Amino acid sequence: MPVDAPRAPSAPSWYTTSLPPPAVRPPLRGRGRADVAVLGAGYTGLTAALALAERGFQVTVLEAGQVGDGASGRNGGQALVGYGCDPARLRALLGEADAGRLFDFSRDGLRRLKQRIARHGIDCDWRDGHASVALRRRQVRALRAEQADMAARHGYPLHWWDRDRLRQVLASDRYLGALYDPAAGHLHPLAYARGLARAAETAGVRLHEHSPVVRLERGPRPALLTAQGRVDADFVVLAGNAGLHGIAPELESRMLPVGTYIGATVPLGSERARALIGNGMAVADVNWALDYFRLSRDHRLLFGGLASYSALPPPGLRATLARRMRAVFPQLADVALEHVWGGAIDITRNRAPHWGRLAPSIYFAQGFCGHGVASSGLAGDILAEAIAGQAQRLDVFARIGHRRFPGGRALRRPLLVAAMSWYRLRDLLW
Repeated sequence: MPVDAPRAPSAPSWYTTSLPPPAVRPPLRGRGRADVAVLGAGYTGLTAALALAERGFQVTVLEAGQVGDGASGRNGGQALVGYGCDPARLRALLGEADAGRLFDFSRDGLRRLKQRIARHGIDCDWRDGHASVALRRRQVRALRAEQADMAARHGYPLHWWDRDRLRQVLASDRYLGALYDPAAGHLHPLAYARGLARAAETAGVRLHEHSPVVRLERGPRPALLTAQGRVDADFVVLAGNAGLHGIAPELESRMLPVGTYIGATVPLGSERARALIGNGMAVADVNWALDYFRLSRDHRLLFGGLASYSALPPPGLRATLARRMRAVFPQLADVALEHVWGGAIDITRNRAPHWGRLAPSIYFAQGFCGHGVASSGLAGDILAEAIAGQAQRLDVFARIGHRRFPGGRALRRPLLVAAMSWYRLRDLLW
């Protein structure tokens, strides 16, 4: 593991303990051949593999661990429209027309996520609704402006709830109002990843676990090499995100793995859980260092939001998460966090998605910036379209300019930690 890769807690997530043991898939041994070789069995890689197999391609997926071991199986589970940066940033990067297209693509990505769950019978606890909540007056103004902008530019309906309306469904006095999106929602991320893997295998995809790729062989007929084998292909898809680890240095220099952390309470019982979030929606505040939370099917509160830009878990992680949870819900003073876990998300300098081609036969997608439950599936669909000869949507993303993180491998984290300290201070002061 590179020296600057975030170190996640060794404890398993609540997601792993809430599901039956996973299917066992053999590692790659020897030499294989495929139309498309995919690095990574997360949402992007699995969705691309499924879409390509349904088009008649022979696809092999190589996963370093097990399906969903990365961010796809450890995230907060909130599925939203848009990307990791706000629409104004995309307009600055691409112009009005292309930024509008990207929003339309993301809306389609959320719709396709729900269709995929239904079509393949994936039992992943989907629930409708997401609220972005404000703690300060400036955030109220920003959310109201976002509501108006989404309606005017995109015809996208968001609902403003004042403090009294929000308090009807959210038992916290911390927030001044909310922007509610009924089309967004949340799911069990690991159950969704495993469901995608089953759907892909049913479509004919070959999936090898415990097969970390050690080298990408470039050229007109690229190959992915592991310690025990290789897959020669016509096309390669790099969907490792924060876990590329030296495979493509030009991608890694434009992406930084950041640690993020979640806790799950003990079961609260249905009555006490419903008293916290009456409509079952997911919630996130709009601070730079945000909190987000939702209920699980077995009536736990899942609460996350800490981030580590230093490559080390925050000190006193469990106690810090519990303190933040009780600031939102003081009525949980007697409730413990039974599980605490973390993982790495991939961020770009501009927080915009970084999708495109390294070469005519090598495709990639990264830079989901903590906003990937819906957009990573969109990326998989768009990469599959491009490989099948329909590259119009990928070409829009490829026009986004991405710069390397300053400081190189030695200094890029210290510089980012300093910058993030300013944003956290802003959250506290105004």
